[in-house]
Amino acid sequence: MKTQLAEQILARAGALQEGSPLTAKGFLQLGSRAAVDQSLSRLFRAGKLLRTGRGMYVLPVENRFGKRAPEPERVVMEAAKLRGETIAPHGAAAANRLGLTTQVPMRTTYLTSGRSRHFMLGAQHIELKHVPPWQLLNVGRESGEVLRAIAWTGRAHARELLAQHKPTFAPQTREELIASRSSLPGWLAESISLELAA
Repeated sequence: MKTQLAEQILARAGALQEGSPLTAKGFLQLGSRAAVDQSLSRLFRAGKLLRTGRGMYVLPVENRFGKRAPEPERVVMEAAKLRGETIAPHGAAAANRLGLTTQVPMRTTYLTSGRSRHFMLGAQHIELKHVPPWQLLNVGRESGEVLRAIAWTGRAHARELLAQHKPTFAPQTREELIASRSSLPGWLAESISLELAA
């Protein structure tokens, strides 16, 4: 019976998108909470699931080269939806993507509205760092990436960074940065006013 439950869990997990979080709540139609918890734990110990947090797992991706962990961003974003958190890439990653730095972050870090925590995804260390709400503005848009990149580079470089890169900003990015001033710390709102709104 236990083997059958484990097989059913794996079959359902295999039909989900890569990086989808697997929790006992999602499988209660297959058995009792205790039985599902035990099966998930056994599957993890057998190497058939990866643990991404307390009571939360993901299915490894299998291809012709063998097994690999799902893409970290997918795992983090899917778990955030389940928990009702806002998640964004770290400012160092944002700065790299925008071409503001060639430095590639050594650790995979995300910013979150939830609590700070970390977990292993295969051999990769994933860190989630709690930040104030302004650092999570405009997720998925260039203006949000700019704010996170400035937060990472720091107050001393804010005006210089804005002045240097404002010719590359799309009009919408410029408008969104100006509109976000009321939600930002004074130093950053002032830098945006002086460089973009003047």
